[in-house]
Amino acid sequence: MATVRLLSDDELSPESLEVFVDIRLTRGSDFVNNFWRALAHDPVTLKRTWEGIKAVMGPGALDPKVKEMIYIAVSVAHGCPYCIHSHTVGARGKGMTDAEYAELIAVIGMASETNRLVTALGVPIDEAFDVQ
Repeated sequence: MATVRLLSDDELSPESLEVFVDIRLTRGSDFVNNFWRALAHDPVTLKRTWEGIKAVMGPGALDPKVKEMIYIAVSVAHGCPYCIHSHTVGARGKGMTDAEYAELIAVIGMASETNRLVTALGVPIDEAFDVQ
């Protein structure tokens, strides 16, 4: 259950409406998801977050599908069901296959397990792994 009421388009401040227009133009879709509707109560945070998402998830050295898959992994690690779902849809829209998703989940699970083991055992970092 949301801790704030999700705003409809006709309830938006002019500043939030401006961000929604940019979301729609950037994504080429009329759909604005609940995350942005919840953030719309605070136009400053809405705009800052949207600008950050555009910068990080936009064109760059990493393939867009890879960025979505990384977002899924971090969302699993942080326990965010909303982000897991939205970025799984995003990754599938960018071509992620069922086999890639299954392998991604296997990697996330293995990394989680080995991270906990290393943490519990207090394993020191090998000198060979020092980044210069």
